[in-house]
Amino acid sequence: MTEARNRIYLDHHATTPVDQRVVDAMQPYFTEVYANPSNDDDYQFASSASRAVKEARETLGEIFNTHRPGDIVFTSGATESDNLALRGVLEHARANDLGTHFITGGTEHDAIRNMAKRLSAEGFEWTEITPDENGRIDPEAVRDAIREDTLLMSIMAANNEIGTTAPVAELGALAKEEEVLFHTDAVQAVGYRSLDVQELGIDLMSISGHKVYGPKGVGALYIRRRNPQVRDKIQPQLLGGGQEGEIRSGTLNVPGIVGLGKAVEFAYAERDSRTAKVQRLRDRLWEHFQDGLDNVILNGHPEERLPNNLNVSFLGVNNKGLVTNLSENDPEIVVAAGAACSTAGDKTETSHVMRMITDDQDQKRSAIRFGLGKENTEAEIDQAAERIIGEVNRLRNRFDF
Repeated sequence: MTEARNRIYLDHHATTPVDQRVVDAMQPYFTEVYANPSNDDDYQFASSASRAVKEARETLGEIFNTHRPGDIVFTSGATESDNLALRGVLEHARANDLGTHFITGGTEHDAIRNMAKRLSAEGFEWTEITPDENGRIDPEAVRDAIREDTLLMSIMAANNEIGTTAPVAELGALAKEEEVLFHTDAVQAVGYRSLDVQELGIDLMSISGHKVYGPKGVGALYIRRRNPQVRDKIQPQLLGGGQEGEIRSGTLNVPGIVGLGKAVEFAYAERDSRTAKVQRLRDRLWEHFQDGLDNVILNGHPEERLPNNLNVSFLGVNNKGLVTNLSENDPEIVVAAGAACSTAGDKTETSHVMRMITDDQDQKRSAIRFGLGKENTEAEIDQAAERIIGEVNRLRNRFDF
């Protein structure tokens, strides 16, 4: 068992601790109400599990203002939801000679981007929209990319690296006008932005439990089934017992689904207070960096961004080295270079998001992501800032920056 350490956790975009209230709500469905909800027609015990799933579905349906709770399809997480949205729509469309073209933003999560690459290799036609220098997708650039055979556009609601938020309502209106389906990966936006799918014109939307103080291994895909373009036009990717309206077969993860529903419920009930707190802490951290260091660059849109996101390039510093050094002392300070670079074998590559927004190699290699959370404190922010500023100066002096 790992030795307990003092820790300042500033990587809430990667994952979040499960809220104790969520744990408490899930607990009975591990050891007491453990029946398979698919057997609810057979015996009463299973009906209790089925009711719990129904309640979670209704909670999400109400929060996101779906036409009906059945528009929520439970999955194993956002990766599956993203994959199901893209492949499900496009495979069905090709099988019925409806077209093969789709559009994504250039800063999408790898769950979208890698699936888009796979689909492109399989003969589908893919257009990737380049963002501006702040990582924002221009709806007019999307409009220009739409063709007669365009089926789907997928633009994330909020970027998981630089925090830039998308003009979702404008994109939804554009999709409706052009009769194109609109999918959004809303994983990072849940709890911080309104995600009224009717108001925003969203046809498909992915969410995940572990980004919002819920459990790992559970998520959902919203599908606007009353839209005649969507109904019966999602090709299932998992075949089996026909659960989730025959869209996603497999025994339902009842504890996880309960936890997802509760986590999202708490997130929206406490949205205003959580948002105000993390934004205040984020701004405090940024002020420390501006006061204590030269040559720091804010990555992402300065205003249209998530309230808990701060992505900063400390010029002259290797981000992976900085992250490692911060994690080796007491208290351990947990931040992310992993969102700003990925490792394939022995080759380290800068993030595709950073490559999209800048040509400056130093800016790309020195980017650090800070993800603030609801339990962080001002004292933690001050302590972390002092350590980071000291470490940045030490690394710069070492290499004569």
